[in-house]
Amino acid sequence: MFYVLGPDGPIYRGGPDQLAQVAPVRRVQRPQALRTRSADVEFSADAAVEPETAPALPRAAQEAVDAYAATEKGPQVERQPLECVRDVMTRGALTVAADMRVNDAWQILAEHRVAQAPVLNAQGRVVGLLLRADMAPLDLLPTPGSVQEAIDLAKRPVHAVMISPVPAVAADTALRRLASVLLDTGLPGLPVTDELGHLAGFVSRTDILRAVAADPPLDLWS
Repeated sequence: MFYVLGPDGPIYRGGPDQLAQVAPVRRVQRPQALRTRSADVEFSADAAVEPETAPALPRAAQEAVDAYAATEKGPQVERQPLECVRDVMTRGALTVAADMRVNDAWQILAEHRVAQAPVLNAQGRVVGLLLRADMAPLDLLPTPGSVQEAIDLAKRPVHAVMISPVPAVAADTALRRLASVLLDTGLPGLPVTDELGHLAGFVSRTDILRAVAADPPLDLWS
């Protein structure tokens, strides 16, 4: 089940096929991430250094190391197929308030190393989605005075720059349907809510890729 949530409350409840027909929902262009000055260093292939290869341990010693590592992992739990959003979503997702200043919100997202966050109203319901790359933090702007418009943007409230209305998804929705909506909208992820907009978590492209990389028995296409 998918929803469309906005400042005035829920707008849509239904499947992904009709989601695109909800007029306020626009396709989001993939944003270009903001780069700090310290990160503007290009990697040179010529400067790459081959990692040193550790000497091989004797077979008996290697078996002992492997056995010790296995005890640290504890008992092996049988992994279940991943079928629904709740199987991969991030619970307790970072959120920002709709009336927070954009620059303050950018700092919070940067400190937690996340690229987006659901926006909540005073009642704690999802009303939008804030993308870090859509904001202009004050400490990354050029000299004040030459870019007054950008500085004004950084001082605006979050609700002035957030994506809203925003699609949301129920926790029991099939992962295949979620993947289809992410491709159609271009969004990096969706808030996980009930039909009234109460937040349960957030599910991103990274969450899905992490699940695939961990090699559990996926059930995306059944």
